[in-house]
Amino acid sequence: MEQPLLDVRHLRTVYMTDAGLVRAVDDVSFDLRPGERLGVVGESGSGKSATAASIMGLIEPPGAVVGGQAWFKGRDLLDMAEDELSQIRGRDIAIIFQDPMTALDPVFTIGDQMVETLRAHLDVTRREAVEIAAQALADVHIPNPRRRLDDYPHQFSGGMRQRVVIAMALMCSPSLIIADEPTTALDVTTQAQVMDLMLGLADERGAAVMLIAHDLGVVAGFCETVQVMYAGKLVERSPVDDVYRRPGHPYTRGLLDSVSHLGADGDRRLRSIPGMPPSLLDPPPGCRFHPPLRLCRRRLPSDRTRAGPRRRRTPRRLPLRQRPRRHPGDLPVTATHPTTADQTLAPDVVLGVRGLVKRYPVRQGSFIRRTVGWVEAVSGIDFEVRRGTTMSLVGESGCGKSTTARCVVGLVGADAGSILFQPPGGPVIDVARADGERLRTLRRQVQIVFQDPFASLNPRMTVAQIVAEPLVVHGIGDRHSRDERVRELLELVGLAPRHAGRRPAQLSGGQQQRVGIARALALDPSLVVLDEPVSALDVSVQAQILNLLSDLQERLGLTYLFIAHDLSVVHHVSDDVAVMYLGRIVEQGPRDTVFSRPRHPYTQALLSAAPVPDPEVERVRTRIILEGDLPSPSNPPSGCRFRTRCPVPGAEEMCASEVPALTELEPGHRVACHHPQDAADATFLV
Repeated sequence: MEQPLLDVRHLRTVYMTDAGLVRAVDDVSFDLRPGERLGVVGESGSGKSATAASIMGLIEPPGAVVGGQAWFKGRDLLDMAEDELSQIRGRDIAIIFQDPMTALDPVFTIGDQMVETLRAHLDVTRREAVEIAAQALADVHIPNPRRRLDDYPHQFSGGMRQRVVIAMALMCSPSLIIADEPTTALDVTTQAQVMDLMLGLADERGAAVMLIAHDLGVVAGFCETVQVMYAGKLVERSPVDDVYRRPGHPYTRGLLDSVSHLGADGDRRLRSIPGMPPSLLDPPPGCRFHPPLRLCRRRLPSDRTRAGPRRRRTPRRLPLRQRPRRHPGDLPVTATHPTTADQTLAPDVVLGVRGLVKRYPVRQGSFIRRTVGWVEAVSGIDFEVRRGTTMSLVGESGCGKSTTARCVVGLVGADAGSILFQPPGGPVIDVARADGERLRTLRRQVQIVFQDPFASLNPRMTVAQIVAEPLVVHGIGDRHSRDERVRELLELVGLAPRHAGRRPAQLSGGQQQRVGIARALALDPSLVVLDEPVSALDVSVQAQILNLLSDLQERLGLTYLFIAHDLSVVHHVSDDVAVMYLGRIVEQGPRDTVFSRPRHPYTQALLSAAPVPDPEVERVRTRIILEGDLPSPSNPPSGCRFRTRCPVPGAEEMCASEVPALTELEPGHRVACHHPQDAADATFLV
């Protein structure tokens, strides 16, 4: 057999803290062969990134590699001096980090940083280094590469910055590329561009890739081998088809069951992994995933070998439990399109947004800040949310989703249009013009849950104080009744009474988000706006929160406006979907219609780019790769705003001169496109 390019044996990495020794990587062994694509998956804190940093010699105090070997081309990386290892980093082994902005120096141009790297590892002149750098940018499809060498990192978009990082990683033709969550911060369309580009270039150069990711769909589509980590341990390693079809470890099976994906029943209940990973300060004896089985508490699992290179670490299989199904509401789909002059709503409609426009000024000048232009974040959108259902707004970053959400809850004012809210048993309120008592009613009836649970909670307040704050602000009840209400809310969102006295920093990410949901429910709202509520959470915690939101909706009759860029999550939670692009809605309709028969080219591109955790499906799907980046909202294209990236040929003159109207093609299904596509038999649908 071919000798491994990288052979890691019994790697151990610890962090010294005031509370004790954290065993971040504990006796991890694996190998990687030339040209192989290895995916490393697991929850946050499982040791994925710590393993990569240990191999690269990037562990800094209070951390330390305390044991093991990492053989690379016959040399132990862990036994090298720093100056010797620095010659290998960047030349033979390259690393691509999660956040490209922090990986690039903001005070130097892209060209200076690339030239410095080249001259540190290759015997070239500055002129030769500039030529190599320009060619590297051209290889990752950055236009005008020679001119862009003189730009600074902040002058590139997020997707372009990640391409620059990939170019820097590949320009010395390394044998091994370690990609640590390289697409986590990117939109789904940009993610597809970057992954295809990175792995295509790696294949051309014959480089092996170690891809660290939490997105099981990305790993399914791009990796040959998968290894799963849990609490600092390697628990399973197998060919990608075996892991996804026949997972050997119960933790792997739990991760796969937690994933919401486009090919699954959108109304099924996700199976989350109960509890939390153990503390690495004092990990349990035996198997660290032991609670389900008594046997696992008494002894460590042994490595077992099946046919081929498959390995697993588990004494026995866990039985799968029956998954209860969610029963969607039976409210009729609203097929009518109200005019902006109409200030009434149908009885079953909670929210009606009509002609909403929100602009932000672009100012210049250091002393006198002159307005030199406008960014139109939202450009005249219309939609309705029916009582007891979930309407999702989906699209890339910068399309106006979150701005719309903030307008709906009154955090920012609308520049034009109306936002009609119909509370139970009360008159319709126009949020855009509400003040006084109507605004107070709105505050009680419309609540919001933010994307980052930690940033949305006051770190100085206890959980009980945070949840009770809306009651105090609105003068509801006395102290005793508020304490009772807090206990009810914590129980409702699945938190124990002991959590009431804790502060946000003492909670996990999932627990913090539960606190945010409990606070939003304190005033018994009829509409809850959920702004990317699970995008910052691990897949198993994400499943818990999605199940919780579904349970609360059925139990309390809540109405949700759900903001997201993850199409698999949108498919799971939604009754109706509106797809936004550059401030406008381009497609809108019932979930099953939009996902099974998308008619707008942008919706089709989003669906084709969304990863599916199934290797067989990923191998046969056709991807629609959008060229270029999202245009600037301060200078959007004329006519159809999608025309500069549209993959549909022909009719450019009409698309450039006429704004397409949102036209109903079938009951409830509206599309803003001069040439709507037929996607009934498209291979990107799953």
